[in-house]
Amino acid sequence: MTFNRYRRGLFITSFLAAPVILYLVYVIAPYLQAFYIAMTDWRGVTATPNFIGLDNFVRLFGDTAFWKAVTHNAALLVLLPVITIVIALFFAFLLNVGGASGVSGIRGSKFYRVVFFFPQVLAVAVVAVLFQQVFRPDGSGMLNGPLMALGMSPIGFLSNPDVAFWSVLGVMVWQAVGFYVVLFSAGLASIPKDMFEAAQIDGAGRLSLFFRVTLPLLWDTIQVAWVYLGILALDVFAIVWVMTLQRGGPDRSTTVMAAEIYRNAFEYFRFGYASALGVVMFFFTVGFAILSLRLSRRERIEY
Repeated sequence: MTFNRYRRGLFITSFLAAPVILYLVYVIAPYLQAFYIAMTDWRGVTATPNFIGLDNFVRLFGDTAFWKAVTHNAALLVLLPVITIVIALFFAFLLNVGGASGVSGIRGSKFYRVVFFFPQVLAVAVVAVLFQQVFRPDGSGMLNGPLMALGMSPIGFLSNPDVAFWSVLGVMVWQAVGFYVVLFSAGLASIPKDMFEAAQIDGAGRLSLFFRVTLPLLWDTIQVAWVYLGILALDVFAIVWVMTLQRGGPDRSTTVMAAEIYRNAFEYFRFGYASALGVVMFFFTVGFAILSLRLSRRERIEY
């Protein structure tokens, strides 16, 4: 018996060893290397970086570009999940419980799911280039064209510092909302229709069905969506880098931490400083995920 148990343990360990080793080599080791480079003044041309301790992190506190990027990431961290989840919940509810009977979806709901999900098929860079054309400041722009045809002044969606950030946020919501419509629809489909019918018999209206039945039973899915969208808000890069003027402009009005990391590493060749920015963003992301999961934890509702 003991020998068989030993063989079984050895068999399981041999299968677990390969993925653990790969994880250590390709995930943990690069993290440790990034932490080390963050404490050097390496510029990418020397074999032995000069160790400077925490000087790069001290320098961050006086870097106005860094604080602008943090401010924008923080704004996205609040606005992107809230707006996306609210819109996605609204459409998912209509597609699944918004029919005439109140327990079925509206007509053509399957077609609408495909339409909502379509932006997820497009690469992020393609979405950025697409909206560059949508936001064009001349008559060929999809939004400014009709305004100019009506005799109104064009809006600088990407050239006005007061508007550019909101344009980026709008594009991010447009791209993300379809996936979460499908995600919430899958969650709603798993809820027994009897629960909605029982609530209707008790006199519940559409609002009561949403807030007292749908929302509590979808809470775990909403929690996951919140974490994913928060991480997306912290790690956003391609849309800002490709779509905006001056890659984070104008006047850094749309810059984010990932853009500043890329700029410092591959334009200014300050790899040590860029790694310090990456370390800060890493802890922001991990801290947000842990805090969100702990604050939104609640008793699971069985059905």
